[in-house]
Amino acid sequence: MSLLADTWDAFRAQDGWGQTWTHVKLSVVALGLAAVAGVALGVVAAKVGRLASFLVITVSNLGRTVPTFAIIVLILALTSIGFWPAALGLFALGVPPILLNAFTGIRDVDPGAVEASRGMGLTPLQVLTRVELPLAVPLIFAGIRTSAVQIVATAALAGLVGSGGLGVIVQSGLANGQTEVLLAGAIPITILAALAEVLFAGTERLATPRGLRIGRAPMTKEGT
Repeated sequence: MSLLADTWDAFRAQDGWGQTWTHVKLSVVALGLAAVAGVALGVVAAKVGRLASFLVITVSNLGRTVPTFAIIVLILALTSIGFWPAALGLFALGVPPILLNAFTGIRDVDPGAVEASRGMGLTPLQVLTRVELPLAVPLIFAGIRTSAVQIVATAALAGLVGSGGLGVIVQSGLANGQTEVLLAGAIPITILAALAEVLFAGTERLATPRGLRIGRAPMTKEGT
């Protein structure tokens, strides 16, 4: 109980609520930009052809290989210390899963459904918005969900480049060898990542067309 009390005191002493808000703001901005760019690029790539497929896979693999901190430092060298270098670094981290899933989701839509919609007189834009995107929603949101958790967890690096966030508290705890301060930053990061997982899992289910949802049929008693 003493450690928990000390951790709570350290959280308040380190402006925990303010740093939490900065952490959330940084994550939301990065994820929002990544979602818009990832979905848009994924849709375009799915419509272009095989070369686009190669480029999407290459970009996704590079995004997973290059350390986020290296990207942040590179942007920092080209700009300045602050909020946006960290946001752009996290944006780069968040794009690959969304891009790959959006590309795969659109590419793997049943050709029969597309042809049937065209036969009904739908324009290419209507086919995309009314048929392809709704069918690709489960994969797209799965990508956004993955990116959200990664961004929230990795946003702790923002503290190393003067962007604020809960990473500042973690860094302070490590530098001074204070366990309670370290926990005051690490615990909220863990909670935020778990909340992001739960929130986007629910959103993914709600956004998925009812006919595509996977679930158990209700059990009935024998003879009823």
